[in-house]
Amino acid sequence: MQTIFAIGDIHGQIDMLHRALETIAKDADAGAPVVFLGDYVDRGPDSRAVLDLLMQGQADGLPWTVLKGNHDRYMTRFLGDADYRDANTTKNYHWLDAPIGGRKTLASYGVDVDDRRSHADIQADAREAVPQSHVDYIEGLPLMHVTDDQIFVHAGIRPGVALDDQVEDDLIWIRKGWLEDERDHGRLVVHGHTALETPQHHGNRLNLDGGAGYGRPLLPARLVGRDAWVLNAFGRARL
Repeated sequence: MQTIFAIGDIHGQIDMLHRALETIAKDADAGAPVVFLGDYVDRGPDSRAVLDLLMQGQADGLPWTVLKGNHDRYMTRFLGDADYRDANTTKNYHWLDAPIGGRKTLASYGVDVDDRRSHADIQADAREAVPQSHVDYIEGLPLMHVTDDQIFVHAGIRPGVALDDQVEDDLIWIRKGWLEDERDHGRLVVHGHTALETPQHHGNRLNLDGGAGYGRPLLPARLVGRDAWVLNAFGRARL
């Protein structure tokens, strides 16, 4: 069976991302494909650098698959509509509201995000500061990556719905009806989106969002079939 690595929600944590990639590079299976599970922006200090690294890695031909997360989509939708609010967001948060973290993303592009400025004023500066290449990159990211043994996706899948019939809002936002579902999905579903204290294997799914957006470690995982190991400074630890 093929070895594959996966990295959960990064949220602008460029230093953590460098460490995660260095950890993979030290593993005996270094060079195997890597899947990134979305949410590259918001909350952390350097979303721009994270996107630059991912884009450069793929341009260099590294075997990386980069999936879209809800925060990534929220960023591009704000650039198109200053007052956009995603209906899936808890408490109807705007992208610039502190719990979402959009202001930290824009600060990484050098945008003045003073609280007293209107959404429209901030958006105008953001459109000037965010390279169109970054917008195009995010908008072109796939939502799902499927292998013989795994389904990689940002948030999860709608149980009982065929993969071809899954909708974007579920793939990048779903929690209710998914996290509590214990049925087998034919493959191990590897996802992020719902922050935990540390990655956790639930049998039918593997949640790799260990809370890097809140300052907790970004721990990559090694997968072989449905088996998974988290990688840390001491090597592999089975999940």
